[in-house]
Parts: sequence; C-alpha cells; structure tokens
Amino acid sequence: MATYRATVTWRLSAGEDFPAGRYSRGHELGFDRGTTVPGTASRHVVGNKWSVEGAVDPEQMLVSALSSCHMLVFLHRARLAGFSVAAYADEACGVMEEIAPGRQAVTKVTLNPVIEWAGAEPDAETLARLHHEAHEGCFIANSVKTEVVVA
Repeated sequence: MATYRATVTWRLSAGEDFPAGRYSRGHELGFDRGTTVPGTASRHVVGNKWSVEGAVDPEQMLVSALSSCHMLVFLHRARLAGFSVAAYADEACGVMEEIAPGRQAVTKVTLNPVIEWAGAEPDAETLARLHHEAHEGCFIANSVKTEVVVA
C-alpha cells in the first residue's frame, strides 16, 4: 500500500470580502517531493475576476492526471510488447456537465495520444489492445466515475 500526500494552502488577502464572495480563489498546492504549483478555481466556475491566470484548476488536474497515468501505463505495456516509443504527446480534453440540479461533474475525458515509434509500429488491433491495457492498469482511471475515451 502506498500513501500520497498533498497540501493546499489559501489565505484571504487584504481588502477582500469573504462573506460577500469577493476573494481570490488562488492557492498553492504542495507535493511531498517539494514541488509547489499555483492553483485556482476554474474561470468557468468563478469567472476571470476571482480565478488566477496561469494557475491550474482541479478539473485540469483531473484531466492531466488521467492523461499522465494512461501514458505511463501505455509506455510500460508497449515496452513489454516489444515496441519502442520515441515520443508521446496527448491533448486530453475533459467535459464538465450538470449531473443533477445544482451538481456538476467532469463526465468525460477524451485522450488524444500521438505516438512516435522508434522502429516497428503496432498494427491497429495491437495498438487498441495496448490502450485498453493502459486504461485497465491506470490507477487514476480506476479511481473515478468519469468516462475515459482514447480517440
């Protein structure tokens, strides 16, 4: 069993009005290896005024976590199948929708991997199998209800 830790830190700034909802949603995300990342609420949720430009929102982190996890498992599966990957890029896209009155969720994430092979390339059936195995082995995909599709 593994344990993963993250810290989230936020502080009200001078001049902000918390009771009125007039405060920055900017915060800091810290990870156990010392990396920190600026975080924010999505501008789609709170608008540009309270969202922080250049920071990542939780929905983006979910999409990137699914994409990253899929890629890492895919690379491993491709190697075990005897293929050599030279480069892998993905422009993943998540969709948030209302799932019930007043409730929203990221309901679908589409992965769009572009793979550059070094040497022999798998045929379409083998490639589909490798992506299926990557999806089945992805810890993050196994942890969420979101539909994950490889385009």
